[in-house]
Parts: sequence; structure tokens; C-alpha cells
Amino acid sequence: MNFSSIAEHIVGWLKHYAEANFQKGFVVGVSGGIDSALTSTLCAMTGLPTLLLEMPIHQPLQQVSRAQEHIKQLQDRFSNVTGKRVDLTSSFDSLIADWENSEDAHVMHLTNANTRSRLRMLTLYYHAGIRQSLVAGTGNKIEDFGVGFFTKYGDGGVDISPIADLTKSEVSKLAELVGVPHSILIAPPTDGLWEDDRSDEDQIGASYPELEWAMNWCEKHGHRKNGKWEFSLFDLENVGERQRTVLQIYTRLNNANQHKMLPIPVCIIPSELKD
Repeated sequence: MNFSSIAEHIVGWLKHYAEANFQKGFVVGVSGGIDSALTSTLCAMTGLPTLLLEMPIHQPLQQVSRAQEHIKQLQDRFSNVTGKRVDLTSSFDSLIADWENSEDAHVMHLTNANTRSRLRMLTLYYHAGIRQSLVAGTGNKIEDFGVGFFTKYGDGGVDISPIADLTKSEVSKLAELVGVPHSILIAPPTDGLWEDDRSDEDQIGASYPELEWAMNWCEKHGHRKNGKWEFSLFDLENVGERQRTVLQIYTRLNNANQHKMLPIPVCIIPSELKD
């Protein structure tokens, strides 16, 4: 792949879309992870005003320091970049203190994690609104179209998705090319929605390279029935034990998260009922 040309293509696409839609620039949530670092760098490269928002909620110090390092580095490199810290910890605590709890601890923890993401989305759109800017999404291809590893109307609530056609491996190579800090390049990927420093792999059960393999394998050997991936035992004949486990993880998440990845279903009323 020609990553220099890919970077140039994305930057041109971002700038054209903003100008064609009469928007002044971009707002990006920066987490200290590689996806948001790449997205914000590409937005900065357009020359349009780019606001980087750090939005900690009981955040581990490692993530905070990486986000701050990245913001400072981009501000030093690009005059069109500004950074802003909006600590949402007290807002989050106030919200969940007033809401009912679930007796299921797992459900409660997952709901709280998704609420963090949705609170950040609200914050991004507030700052984008007063600046007449676009919220740039930070999801990659595996997250957005493979396993659905994002929060609906949280980090999935964006105006544009500049890196959603790139796998995690491609994101890493492009991020290195455009000068993302080394500390972010080597950091284990994490969604930043938990008070501990659990990684994406801890949550999913497979690494991004493994998920990329599974996505490619399914597209080559699998077939969809009623919108879900299926394959025969014959197809699995030359697949190793770990690869079978990864395929099970990938297809389970892909099938379960189709509601995130497909357009919102609309109930079409039969014409005879409207007459």
C-alpha cells in the first residue's frame, strides 16, 4: 500500500467534505489511543481549524498522559490546532447517581461504560456546534464493520469517518508515517471506557491482527444466511484450533452487532393502510 498517497487522499477528502458542507473545521475526541491520534493528525493536516478534546472520566493516568502528549505535539506542529480538556468525571457521577441501578453487575458496568461514551459524544457535538465544525469519527474498519466494537450513539455518533476503511494494522502504519508519538504507537489498544487499563484484546478475546485475519477469511470462505456469517466443516478443514476460536469470536460479535452496523430499520407502512 502507498501510505503517503492514502494520507494525502484522506486529507483531501476531509477538506473537500468540510468545505462542500459549509463547515469551518473539525472536532476530535482524543483518548491517547492510536485511532484518535491518527484521525486528529489527518484533520490537522487539512489546514482547517481542528479542536482536540480530551474528556477524562475516572481515566487511568497512562491514557491521560498520552492524550496530553499528543495534543501538545500537534499544537507544536500545526497552527490550526487547539486543545481543550473537559473533565467529565463529576458530570458522569452526577448522572448515574440519579439513575436506577441494575441488579446484574455485568449489565451495570457495561451500561456505565456506554454512558461514558455517549456523554463524550454529547460534549463533542456541543463544541462542534458552537464552532460550526464536524465531529470526526475515530473508528477503524475492524471496529466499525467487523466486530461492532463501538457504542451506538457514543463513539459511533459522528459526522464523518476518515479511517473506517483502514484495518488496525494499516492505521498503525499510517500513524507512524504522519508522526504520531511513539508512546501511542506502542500502547495496547483500549477503548478508555473503564477505570482500569483493560485493553481491547482483554475485552474481545482476540488481537486486532487475529480479527483482521478472521474478517478476510469470512469474506473469502463464508457466506451469509439471514444476515449472519455461516461456513461448513469442510471450509474449516485446514483451520487451526486458535484460528477456529478467533473465527467463533469474530462471527459471534459480527452477528450480534449487526444492529450497530446496519442502517436503522424503518417500519414502512403499507400504502393500503394509509388510504
